Amino acid sequence: MEIRAATVLPARREPIELHTADGLTLVGELALPESRPPVATLICLHPLPTHGGMMDSHVYKKAANRLPALADLAILRFNTRGTTSERGTSEGEFDKGEGERFDVAAALEYAEFHDLPNPWLLGWSFGTELALKWGHDPLVTGAILLSPPLHRAGDDDLDAWARFGRPLVALVPEFDDYLRPAEATERFARVPQAEVVGVDDAKHLWVGEPYVRIVLNEIVRRVNPAAYPLPTEVLGDS
Repeated sequence: MEIRAATVLPARREPIELHTADGLTLVGELALPESRPPVATLICLHPLPTHGGMMDSHVYKKAANRLPALADLAILRFNTRGTTSERGTSEGEFDKGEGERFDVAAALEYAEFHDLPNPWLLGWSFGTELALKWGHDPLVTGAILLSPPLHRAGDDDLDAWARFGRPLVALVPEFDDYLRPAEATERFARVPQAEVVGVDDAKHLWVGEPYVRIVLNEIVRRVNPAAYPLPTEVLGDS
């Protein structure tokens, strides 16, 4: 069976709630490999909620649909404060990336309490800024950034990540609306351990199955190299 945009592979999926230090309840979902323990965890930080970003933003939904089965990964997705998806609405209000520090901390606390291994932050657009600003936690293995705008997160945050020392990978579309590969290479040069990967022909929203596959492969290449490259077909009926 060919893996297509709508393919949902077997996994253990459960609704979860995160509880922030400032008293909010956030809604989310945890997807785990069906019959094996995960080898690593992706904590997904979604794009800007005021522009439609949420835990179901398509790359994250497809990661949850595929990567537990294909790469033995745990996928933790959640709505930041004030954000709505099919799963529901998280309490609170959008705070332009400031109060969301507590949301990031709550997701990491959940991962630690539930013994989820090797947590990587996976940020997309606005979510990359949350990772860079608030992801300096000893629990974090590294971060992968999709379409980083480097708008709310700036040079001071890059310098802080450089001191943090954890791996940092930025996937930058050739035709991004905010930051393109050449400029990204210059900006991320402040972080010695950073790797910038330019993706030809891609745009900020990674629309189209070929770009989703590139993103998921680049993620797996870092967090579970044994599962790279991902298959494009699985056993079963089409």
